[in-house]
Amino acid sequence: MAIQSLGVGSGLALDDLVTQLLEAERKPKVDRLDAREETIEAKLSGIGKLKSKMDDFKKSVDDLRFDYELRGRKALASHPSETLEPFTADASNSATAGEYKIAVTQLASGSRVETANAVDGGFASSTSSVLGSGSGSLTFKIDSSGDSFSVNVTAGMTLEQLRAKINSNSNNFGVNASIINTGTADGGAKLVFSSTVTGAGNDLKIVNDNDLADLNRVATTDSSETSTYLTPVKSAQNAQVTIDGIVAESDSNKFENVLENVSFDVDELSSLDALGNPMTSTLEIGFDTEGVEKKIRDFVDNYNSLMTEINTLTKYGQSDLEEDGPLAGDFMARNIQSSLARIVSSFVPESGLGSLFQLGIAFDEDNKLKIGEFDEYGQDSGEERLAAALEDNFDEISNLFTGDNGIGSRLYDFTYEYTTFGGLLRTREQAYKDDKESILDQRERLELQMANYEDVLRSKYQNLDKTVAQLNSTGAALMAALG
Repeated sequence: MAIQSLGVGSGLALDDLVTQLLEAERKPKVDRLDAREETIEAKLSGIGKLKSKMDDFKKSVDDLRFDYELRGRKALASHPSETLEPFTADASNSATAGEYKIAVTQLASGSRVETANAVDGGFASSTSSVLGSGSGSLTFKIDSSGDSFSVNVTAGMTLEQLRAKINSNSNNFGVNASIINTGTADGGAKLVFSSTVTGAGNDLKIVNDNDLADLNRVATTDSSETSTYLTPVKSAQNAQVTIDGIVAESDSNKFENVLENVSFDVDELSSLDALGNPMTSTLEIGFDTEGVEKKIRDFVDNYNSLMTEINTLTKYGQSDLEEDGPLAGDFMARNIQSSLARIVSSFVPESGLGSLFQLGIAFDEDNKLKIGEFDEYGQDSGEERLAAALEDNFDEISNLFTGDNGIGSRLYDFTYEYTTFGGLLRTREQAYKDDKESILDQRERLELQMANYEDVLRSKYQNLDKTVAQLNSTGAALMAALG
């Protein structure tokens, strides 16, 4: 009878023996692979955290390597009334510092055209009065801007129908038609055209294209533009301000470069004093010290955050109970740390400040950056040096960080080499991922080896099982014969 399982014939626990031998062969190899994979996972996690922190740091120094980020000018307006803000202002980085007295005396507006009263040939009703019995077209235009659109007028069209056609025209450049019902027989219904195109000379023109007599009631001129019918009841006008007593105008409510490299938007007329004269607001153009100071303090915080992360990743446990960091002893992480410190402490000859120390930034006992509150090395505190640089050497701060030798530029270039696609950290990360894939291949090969080894063991012990079974059978026969 064929032996179905090891040990059936001999009565020996050969299946258990094979299992134990396989486990003895497999376990140390699996343990080595597990330990290697755990190490790789830890290093992958560590590299990922380091790369993420360096990406954050790179973004923070990106704001420090361009002039326009560090030479900011700020326009600060103060008004005589707490509830009235006649204008808001903005200054470019090249604006000259100064103080100006400004009053808004006129706002820019578009023109307005109205049809006549009913008694003077206008319309008695918006719904029953018709434009005429003929068909033609009206063209709405602003000569100076070139804006133009036309609407067709059909026989029997009412004021309401014309209003709707004008307002819904896809080429309408800013003409709004509305109807005012005066409630009197003399006034009747008045069709009102308002244009949003502002500036003196930008009056709305309504052309009676076909010179239909009935349409003269809603037109300003004929097809040849020589006759005059309706005239604007309000002409388009410029905005007007006085700057230190000098009158300036703009065809819109935005003034640009009236003060060089300064723009401001006027929203309301300036309030009046007791004599009815416009009260001036004060516009001060100065350095954006608050914005630059925030960038500097953010830089310090982001640098320290990166250093903290590197220290955590590369630390050695102080005892057997404390684990090492995933990148303990890692040469690349330590090189990043020391290289960043060298750049931060370097001298920049292009800047009158020379170094970050004159900006109030120094290293503390943990090799992190600080802006100290107490006197250092016989000099003012870091806070005092920072305040002095912002006040007295504002443009030199930009020279310290920007340009080829600037600290911000060098820090960005250094971190870019590590974090960019194909950079050193990403290459290192990919190498660990490749190692992890290799371990998967090794596990598959190990399982194949174990399967072959099991076949060898089972073949060997199957023969032993048969031999012992035969011996047992022969022994039993002898015992029976001797019986």
